[in-house]
Amino acid sequence: MPIPEDVTGEEIDKDVRQELQSLPKTLAEDVARNLVMVARLIDEDPEGAYGYSRVALRLASRVAAVREAAGFAAYASQKYGEALAEFRAARRMTGNVDLWPVMADCERGLGRPEKALDMAGAPEVHKLDKAGQVEMRLVAAGARRDMDQLDAAIVTLQSPELASGSVQPWTARLRYAYADALLAAGRDSEAREWFAKAVEADRDGSTDASDRLAELDGVEFTDALDENGANDEPAESDGSDGSDEPAESDGGDGSDDADPAGKD
Repeated sequence: MPIPEDVTGEEIDKDVRQELQSLPKTLAEDVARNLVMVARLIDEDPEGAYGYSRVALRLASRVAAVREAAGFAAYASQKYGEALAEFRAARRMTGNVDLWPVMADCERGLGRPEKALDMAGAPEVHKLDKAGQVEMRLVAAGARRDMDQLDAAIVTLQSPELASGSVQPWTARLRYAYADALLAAGRDSEAREWFAKAVEADRDGSTDASDRLAELDGVEFTDALDENGANDEPAESDGSDGSDEPAESDGGDGSDDADPAGKD
């Protein structure tokens, strides 16, 4: 696959670069450049990122960072079985538990929420850092919702991290998931409160909490012009006084659907 000339491979994380030092220099450079492309494309073009990850995998399948990158690219492309296999391979190579929550979310994606819940109760969870434990809680709550256990999902999300007034990297997503679960359970007023709290914490726009809040408040987004430019000129009236009245435009909502795989 073509790689832009400005991609040198030096852009990758220093820890990944160190892993690649076990490879011949030219091969390491090729792998690094493909990994850079995976990182560049994974959010906007998951399939493109997946393609580059497969190239890196063919070149260096025994490097843990490559297996992990391939796993995330497959995960972003909703190839959950493939992602799970790559994550398991990376974990065997490193012994690291950091991938445990995303592995559990792959089980959800494969239609096995019970397995995800088993993983949420495994000893590996206690070895995760705070961010990993919060992520595991989000996955477990999503699994409960997959099983139509809304009340259990709400209870799963109730935690010191949710109650804390400090804003951490996971705060917006945790509050959003809690609000969404409350809304699904028909607890609209509580859901509105927590969507508002999610908006307060969402400093980088990682959720659509503001749109969900506006929807609950009955706010509609109206275009100034319709698609046909009907408002370019006033509509004519055939009334006897010869007056003109402006044409009216219709409103529409701008709500987005939540991602079903691990973003509940």
